[in-house]
Amino acid sequence: MKKILTTMLALTLVFALASITYAGNCGGSSHGHKENGTSTSTSAEKQANIVETAMANESFSTLVAAVKAAGLVDVLSGDGPFTVFAPTDEAFAKLPEGTLESLLADKDKLTSVLTYHVISANVKAADVVKLAEAKTVNGQKVAIKVTENGVAVDNANVVMTDIACSNGTIHVIDSVILPNMEG
Repeated sequence: MKKILTTMLALTLVFALASITYAGNCGGSSHGHKENGTSTSTSAEKQANIVETAMANESFSTLVAAVKAAGLVDVLSGDGPFTVFAPTDEAFAKLPEGTLESLLADKDKLTSVLTYHVISANVKAADVVKLAEAKTVNGQKVAIKVTENGVAVDNANVVMTDIACSNGTIHVIDSVILPNMEG
């Protein structure tokens, strides 16, 4: 148990430090600087929503293309709140050959897969680790496991957490998770 807690603490620290890289993509406040290095006044900018945040990060280009193809841009740009388990381009590349193309050609299946990555609530990492499962917008539940290696959502590892957006949170995952497509 002590090893799991130590690992979780270390992962939380890594995720917190790594999220600094992504923080600029979500808007927030900006600080202007004059050429002589002195600060100008601080002005608050509108925080980016989930879609805007994903569009601003080149690691999510496949996800953004899929969201557009499924017609989900307006939904995921809405008020939310949403939690998105966002697969990177590398995650989509792990899919068997032809799978992504097949999904892009079938809007209903694509929508089912994408909404399986979304929870209708703003769930931060500290709360995700307390869950065994979560109901997705697709209607099915994803399994959530905390191990000594970190957090897994179905077969995907969470590699970055708590990217705050105006309408929810993004957690980055290393694999595309697939709902039960039968029935």
